[in-house]
Amino acid sequence: MKFFIDNWFLFLAAAVSGGLLVWPMWGKGLGSGAGAKVSTTDAVQLINREKAVLIDVSEPAEYAAGHPAGSKSVPLGGLEASTALPKNKALPLVVVCPTGTRAGRAVATLKKLGFENARALAGGTAAWREANLPIEKTA
Repeated sequence: MKFFIDNWFLFLAAAVSGGLLVWPMWGKGLGSGAGAKVSTTDAVQLINREKAVLIDVSEPAEYAAGHPAGSKSVPLGGLEASTALPKNKALPLVVVCPTGTRAGRAVATLKKLGFENARALAGGTAAWREANLPIEKTA
């Protein structure tokens, strides 16, 4: 007991560093729910390997100004009634918006609709652009 009392700061440092090592893994587990996010690299891999569908939940004017190439426009407000969503609910969906904020809400809605493989693109269209991935504009 005397050793513990004399060296309490070492035990505290060990506990804090251990907690900091475990925190990211615990945080990822929490993120696997409604607001699950993927990086641009993971999104491209999902598209290429698992035929993931890119869903852009931006407003029509935002979508026209620039969106990831090949994405389908399904504004967040009309998501539940949309006929543009894939019929196969097992397909992975990567949801994107300009910043990634609305995409998280869209993922929650899509999961309620039965799309369990829906994920938001972390950073949104801005991250897509930053990764030098193709952007399309509509007139």
